[in-house]
Amino acid sequence: MTNTGTTLIIACGAIAHELVSVIKLNQLDHISIQCLPAAWHNTPDKIAPAVEAKILEFKGQFKRILIAYGDCGTGGLLDSVIERHAIERLPGDHCYSFFAGQSVFDEMADRELGTFYLTDYLVDHFERLVLQDLGINDHPELRDMYFANYTRVMYLCQTPDNKTYKARMQKAQAAADALNLPLETHVTGLAPFEHALRTIAITAA
Repeated sequence: MTNTGTTLIIACGAIAHELVSVIKLNQLDHISIQCLPAAWHNTPDKIAPAVEAKILEFKGQFKRILIAYGDCGTGGLLDSVIERHAIERLPGDHCYSFFAGQSVFDEMADRELGTFYLTDYLVDHFERLVLQDLGINDHPELRDMYFANYTRVMYLCQTPDNKTYKARMQKAQAAADALNLPLETHVTGLAPFEHALRTIAITAA
């Protein structure tokens, strides 16, 4: 990462593409990004200590450090790190709420708790992050163990006008089929994600 500005965002790699897109669209040249592996959603115990290590590494190099992470399964440990260093993070328990918007996500969750969410990133990397990293390819019986309580797959589509949209829809259906769950799609675009970022004032140079 090159230090190109006054603000650093430490982010989950699963939202890196959308984060870069919003920064470019809004010409936020004062912002630099440092991403941690998206695969750590499968091992959330790694997230909080890694975020803290990045904070300590870059503290003093930037006027401001922000965290673009949900709780992401850390059980409040990430919040403890952020509180300890007096740093702000995006609101919400999951990155999915950044994409859908908090109120829409809450409504989805309330309507059907057993929902497995896909984003553009997860659709593109479903085979590696889910089937491979969770061991389902080698042990198919694990699918029903992991997903026994799920009732649907919800694809939160961020780029409906992108040339890859049709291919992603096919991948989303294949992912739902692999989990033996029905697929639903909700087109979010980037506006809710941009709004989430603005809640922590990313425009302040």
